[in-house]
Amino acid sequence: MRLEKNQLLIGFVPLIDSAPLVAAKEKGFFEKHGLNVELERHQSWSQIRDKLAAGALDAAHMLAPMAPASWLDNAYGGERFVTGLSLNLNGNAITVSEELYRQMVEADPEAMFERPTSARALKKVIANRLKAGQETINIGTVFPFSSHNYAVRYWLGAEGLNPDRDVRMVVAPPPYMVEHLKEGKIDAFCVGEPWNTLAECDSVGRAIVRSAEIWRHMPEKVLGVRQEWADEFPETHVALVASVLEAAAWLDKRRNRLEIAEILSRNDYIGLQTKALLPSLAGIGALANRKSIIEASDYLIFHRYAANFPWRSHALWFLTQMARWGQIVSPVDLHEIAQGAYLPEIYRAAAGRLGVAYPTIDEKPEGAEEHAWMLSEATTPIAMPSSRFVDGFSFNPDAVISYLEGFKRHNLRISLREIADLHS
Repeated sequence: MRLEKNQLLIGFVPLIDSAPLVAAKEKGFFEKHGLNVELERHQSWSQIRDKLAAGALDAAHMLAPMAPASWLDNAYGGERFVTGLSLNLNGNAITVSEELYRQMVEADPEAMFERPTSARALKKVIANRLKAGQETINIGTVFPFSSHNYAVRYWLGAEGLNPDRDVRMVVAPPPYMVEHLKEGKIDAFCVGEPWNTLAECDSVGRAIVRSAEIWRHMPEKVLGVRQEWADEFPETHVALVASVLEAAAWLDKRRNRLEIAEILSRNDYIGLQTKALLPSLAGIGALANRKSIIEASDYLIFHRYAANFPWRSHALWFLTQMARWGQIVSPVDLHEIAQGAYLPEIYRAAAGRLGVAYPTIDEKPEGAEEHAWMLSEATTPIAMPSSRFVDGFSFNPDAVISYLEGFKRHNLRISLREIADLHS
C-alpha cells in the first residue's frame, strides 16, 4: 500500500517504556515499513500533550489514559487523541523516601513485609502525623490522567484512604522525581523506570510496591495520534503501528534487553548509565527487603500476552477511575468514548500484515483471572496472564455503574443514574 506520508516526527519522554519507539528506529523497523522517523525527546507529559494537540508531532509515546481523557468536554483544546497500539504492560512502582520508609516500618513492620505491600503502614504514619499536628504526605505522580495516578489512588483506596483528603497528590515530570524526593519536596512518588531504580541506586528512596502488584499486568503507555491525523493518513497509521509492533516483539526477547539498555543510555534517549537501566529490563529491580509477587520476566512486558492490543476495556477502566476521583464532571457515555479513543481495527490491520495473532473481541473482564489462561477469541489462541487487582475486585465492562457503586472511597462529582441513562 502507498503511504500518504512517510516523514514523521514522534515525541517521547525519557523512560524505559519508550523502548518500542527507540528500537523501531535503531533496528530498522520504521525503515522496513517505508517510514523515515525522527524521535524528539520531551521532559514532561504536558509537553507531549501540547505538541501533539498543536500538530507539531505526528505521533507520541503517550500515557494510556490521555487518549480517552482527550474526549472529555473541552479537554486538550478540543483535539481528540486515538491509539491503535499499546506499548507495554507493567513497569511502574511506588517509591518512598528513606525517612518515610523508616516511619512506615516503625509504624507497622508486618505490613511492610507483606506481598504485595499494602498502604496499611502508610495509613498509620498519616494518622501519627495528624495527631502530632504535622503536614500530611506529599505523593508525586507524573500527570493527572495517568496509570500512575490511578494506581496510587487505587492502592490508597484499598486501605480506606482518600487520596484527595488524606494525602497531597502533586504532579512532576518523570526525570525530576528523584531530585524532588531528595530535596524533600515530595515524600513518595509513582513513576516509570528507570527513575525508581535510580532513587535506590542513589540511596534516596525505596520502591515498596510495583504497579503490577496493584493491578497485575496493568496497561501503561500507548502510541497516540490525533484523531484528525488518523483519518487523514490511514495507511501511514497502519505502517506506523506495524513498525512498532515488530519492535515490541524484538524487545520481548530477553537476549535483546542488554542491547536496548545500551541504546537507551545514550544522551539523545534517556542519558543514564546502563547499570541504572538494566535492572528493570531484566526484572530484577529491588523492592525494599522483599521479593515481588510478580515474576521477574513479567516486570516489563512489551509484546506477549497480547500486550500491544488496544483493549477497549482498558480505556473503559481508566474512564471509571476518572469518574471515581472527580475528573469527569458531567454525564458522558463512557463506552462511546472508549470506542472512539481505542482503535483495535488499526491494530488488527497491522498484525494481519505481520502474521501476528490478534484478539477478535474488543473488551474483556479485567481483574477476573487469578492465574494464566488462554484467550480463544483470537485468530490463534493467545496465552494470557493473571489480571487480579490488589483488592480482589474485578471489572466487567458491561457493568460500569455497579462497579463504580462498589467503591467505598471515591469523590464522584456526577450522577451515576445519569450515566446509566446514557448507557441504556
